[in-house]
Amino acid sequence: MRGAAAARDRLRRLGAFDAVSITLDAAPPGVPGSAGAVVILIDVSEVRGRAAGDLGVFANTQTRSCSLEGSLKLKNLFGYCETWDASGALQLDQTAELSAGVEIPRIGALPTPLITRISFLSEDWLKSSLKEHLMSVSVGLLSTTNHNLAYNLTWRTLTDLARMSSDSIQEQLGHRLMSSIKYTYKVDLRDSSIRPTRGFAFLSSSQVGGLAPGSKYPRFLRQEFDLRVALPLGVMNAALNTGVAAGVIHQLAKEPTESTSPLRERFYLGGNRSLVCRLGGPSSLSGFKSRGLGATDLETSGSDNSISGASTSPDKNGLGGDIAVTAFADLSFDIPLKPLRDLGIHGHAFVSAGNLARLTECDLRKFSLANFLQTFRSSVGFGVIVPTKLFRVEMNYCHILKQFDHDKGKTGIQFNFLSP
Repeated sequence: MRGAAAARDRLRRLGAFDAVSITLDAAPPGVPGSAGAVVILIDVSEVRGRAAGDLGVFANTQTRSCSLEGSLKLKNLFGYCETWDASGALQLDQTAELSAGVEIPRIGALPTPLITRISFLSEDWLKSSLKEHLMSVSVGLLSTTNHNLAYNLTWRTLTDLARMSSDSIQEQLGHRLMSSIKYTYKVDLRDSSIRPTRGFAFLSSSQVGGLAPGSKYPRFLRQEFDLRVALPLGVMNAALNTGVAAGVIHQLAKEPTESTSPLRERFYLGGNRSLVCRLGGPSSLSGFKSRGLGATDLETSGSDNSISGASTSPDKNGLGGDIAVTAFADLSFDIPLKPLRDLGIHGHAFVSAGNLARLTECDLRKFSLANFLQTFRSSVGFGVIVPTKLFRVEMNYCHILKQFDHDKGKTGIQFNFLSP
């Protein structure tokens, strides 16, 4: 009985059947050798080509941009319980992203599903002179509940039409081929991904890049950790969510000419990302624009964190970092109005901090930990959260506690539309 129930659940999770019924019965009398035998009858109602999609327009007040996003999924089109999906996003700042993929849960005796995805990305870096085009293919080699192993092959083109970028960015212009393999371990035992009140989540990812023969990229190791903990407080449905994330890129090449890490693989802090929902390494820092933390290409000839080295242009290219750390604490609570509580609308107060830095040498022992801790940026704020089935809306007031002149942080009211 337990085996039949488990098999029924596995069939239902494939998403290709409207109904699954398993019946256990005694063998008909008179059949030789049927003493004590059980007849197992499995009855299913299969659905072919089930489709689902969504389309939305999202406004980002922090970057004063608007985007059109949509997705389409087809289930069991050819009868292999496969999932075909396509998604796209078009932003008014000339950023376009398209991707398509297929997932087949089982092929013969292989214990892992087959996942393949093709993506295309074209974007301007913060309305600067840099334009980037990416075409990539990803193939899942192993996929289980907690483990994922994937191979990625990316063809990247980076151009600077105005030729105003710094020498460090000029070195990476042109066409490059990136080959990498990435392993991810993830466990999420929180009771909700939108408003967690108890449990914990942990993610660890390791990526080795620069594997393609003759690649212009040096071989590197990119390691990320992310830990989240949710604690219930027992009053007004309040919960304290805390988290810390860290990441580092270490160059495996020892040649001095190959000490620059790829721009796309570096860490960038800031942007409209949820402090609580997203689990994926260091990136979230409230109050700062996307790629708005750390030195830009204008400061490459000066001091890295000097307050007097302010940028004269807010649209310069962020250089990112080879090491990054973020931390946050978020207190969520019910608003004492029953109509709002019934809709799931609640309030929260938060504090976030983070920093990133470049590793100019291929030796972590030369990294200055004291200077890294002294230059942490931080912000605090409070707001109201309106959850929906597709996304959550955050209306926050954010106050910057510490930043440097070349950072792009702003104190004020922010309206964010965030995916869980």
